[in-house]
Amino acid sequence: MRRRGRTTLLIAGAVVLGLVAGTCAGYLVQADREPTKLPSLSQPTMPQAKGPAPEPLPATRDRQVKTDGDLRKLLLTKPKGTKDASWLEGQDGWLDLAAYADSYEKPKEIFGDLVGNEFRRVAVTGWEAGGSYTVELRLVQFRQEETVAAADYCDNGQYWAEKAGSTDSWPVAGTGTGMAYVHHKPQTEAGYLPLYSAEAHAWRGDIAMEVWIYGSRVIPKKTIMDLAERQMERL
Repeated sequence: MRRRGRTTLLIAGAVVLGLVAGTCAGYLVQADREPTKLPSLSQPTMPQAKGPAPEPLPATRDRQVKTDGDLRKLLLTKPKGTKDASWLEGQDGWLDLAAYADSYEKPKEIFGDLVGNEFRRVAVTGWEAGGSYTVELRLVQFRQEETVAAADYCDNGQYWAEKAGSTDSWPVAGTGTGMAYVHHKPQTEAGYLPLYSAEAHAWRGDIAMEVWIYGSRVIPKKTIMDLAERQMERL
């Protein structure tokens, strides 16, 4: 960078003097003028709407009323011709935190994760459709004061469903990101028949939905899709 010469300093000094003189002249002009009136701080009164206030939403249409009530009432009812699921975990349609965590491969890890994600409760139901397949439905609810945990748990279920391999998947209509899966590779264990499965994961608000179907044959797409769509319609 070049050094500033003496001529530059003289010019700069003249500019400063000109600015000072201009400022003083401005103050003198303003002093001779009458003060400008400020606008009123008060605002005009807005007319109020006339007529009755809108009616509050009925409980059937107010989702918060539905989901804060008895969550079990939002579960699909057991179809006619099916049997109660004697193997269903939980008590009176509820799964507590420990029981729900125990359904995972690593209960201790998921237990801490659920606590951190503001777990609230799980409503559960299930049935046996003859000797064809068994069904389990879960509605997992979170408090969601700080995190959108329902969406996260839905994403987690979808991640592991896709990792299974030999799987077909379809979006669940009306759910945004909900997905249903049919697994073509069965679970095998010595002394037991091969066990095929299908599952669906979706969420709405503070509730994550889980649908699980197990059977001795590949689960039809229509079966898992119908259950998932009808269950989400109730949320």
